Amino acid sequence: MKEPQFNYAWLPFWAAVTMVAGILIGNWNSNSTEYQFYDTYDFEYSRRNNLNMLLHAIEQQYVDSVNSKELTDNAMASILRELDPHSAYIPAEDMESATEDLEGSFSGIGIQFNLLNDTINVVDVISGGPSERSGLLPGDRIITVDDSLFVGKSISNERVMKHLRGKKGSIVKLGIKRQGSEDLLQFEIERGDIPLHSVDAAYIIEPGIGYILISKFGRTTYEEFLVALARLTNEGAESYIIDLRGNGGGYMDAAINMVNEFMLMNQLIVYTEGRAITREEARANGMGSFKEQPIIVLTDEWSASASEIFAGAIQDNDRGLIVGRRSFGKGLVQSQIPFSDGSAVRLTIARYHTPSGRCIQKEYKMGDNEDYELDILNRYNRGEFFNADSIHQHTDLIYHTVGGRTVYGGGGIMPDVFIPSDTTHVTPYYNNVINKSLLYKYAFEYVDKNRTKLSKAHDYKELLAMLDSERLLNDFIKYAAKNGVQAQYNEINKSRKVLIRLLEAYIARDIMGDEAFYPIFMRDDDVIEKACQLIREGKAYPSLPETTSHEDEK
Repeated sequence: MKEPQFNYAWLPFWAAVTMVAGILIGNWNSNSTEYQFYDTYDFEYSRRNNLNMLLHAIEQQYVDSVNSKELTDNAMASILRELDPHSAYIPAEDMESATEDLEGSFSGIGIQFNLLNDTINVVDVISGGPSERSGLLPGDRIITVDDSLFVGKSISNERVMKHLRGKKGSIVKLGIKRQGSEDLLQFEIERGDIPLHSVDAAYIIEPGIGYILISKFGRTTYEEFLVALARLTNEGAESYIIDLRGNGGGYMDAAINMVNEFMLMNQLIVYTEGRAITREEARANGMGSFKEQPIIVLTDEWSASASEIFAGAIQDNDRGLIVGRRSFGKGLVQSQIPFSDGSAVRLTIARYHTPSGRCIQKEYKMGDNEDYELDILNRYNRGEFFNADSIHQHTDLIYHTVGGRTVYGGGGIMPDVFIPSDTTHVTPYYNNVINKSLLYKYAFEYVDKNRTKLSKAHDYKELLAMLDSERLLNDFIKYAAKNGVQAQYNEINKSRKVLIRLLEAYIARDIMGDEAFYPIFMRDDDVIEKACQLIREGKAYPSLPETTSHEDEK
């Protein structure tokens, strides 16, 4: 994931880069010339190019034919695995999918879909997109693609996207089965640019409090964020909850620009340093429009990288509160180095530091990623998700916020207000219906039967008024039993609240999209409720120690 936006003069680990670059661009003529060439350089250079020589020897002399490209890809990936957990090699064929999610758009037909009963079901049609202009509707089934049958067990999300996405201006032919029509409807849709949104939700969660959910930090996130803030302000928001739970990061400059909206002139947001990188600082320019409004940031164990830059700047400047659970702990900065064949290396070149000076990167061993990859599971097993006392903090890495509060480095952002993970609703029955996607499937079929009536609702509140929650749940219990999950009423009673909420949320999404989905889906969320309570009670700012001078602590 591309993080930095700084201009660097040199890159660290130049020896490794020289070596892998040589794999791609090296040319050889004969054995004698090859060895004579290397003899003209010093021993260190020769040693760095041993891999070039080995691959060339295999290609020219090995007893069996080999796939040179596959060997090269594997060699580059192996070299980078000996470094930190976030340096990585990306083969050319994977580059598009590796970068597309953050770039803000892709070329396609503009639908949200799911695969049910081995068929592509259109869940939503993106407003203003090619499919809407062509007349596709939510609830349509895609039966043929380019005159070929496209149903059955061989259909996967990857195959669907491969066939529906494509070059802008190209045409895809779809055969559509629509409820109420006996014949297969034929559509020719010209692919176009489809926006990828990273601000998934923005709404007034209660009077005066705006809620914004951000799924990643992409190319367009800052602009989306500004639009969301402006709209919520016009709707009466005076305080803001920024939800970064599950946000794995993205572009560093997006996070910096967003934090800037809440900061006073010259306040430090983040700085980076590396072995070959001099210190680079990002400071607030004083032009932010929300420098005085209360703000609370929500984090969890999947909030990483750019999310931690945002949360760390808010926390270290005592600008607001962090509520939730300890963040992931990624404090390494990658630079993407492209190669001529379309592949690239994402190389860690620096560490970023929050304003207090802490690097929140969690521990890792060079070349040994097993423990690193199991860290989240280990946290769970230690009970960290349920009890703040179970959290291991590096008490030898002590730092202080601008107001004198103690914070710790080396292991993510510890929230100011810890909220345990809520598992009270989790029962075997709940797990079974979730694992079999029965809630989602039932909601889709329910909407399919009642789309005309439900589509008359103007907003999600009107839609909810049309739904009888108890009848809906009882009908679902029968549906689940027919699909292999028998009713267990003791367990259902424990999960009742969440089951109803999910059914209503999925139905709302099928009718109105994410704008209706999230206000229902986030209902009764413990972390959001605590954030709202803190704002209502005027406690959105941290309590500072009476003595804020560090001189008193020496």
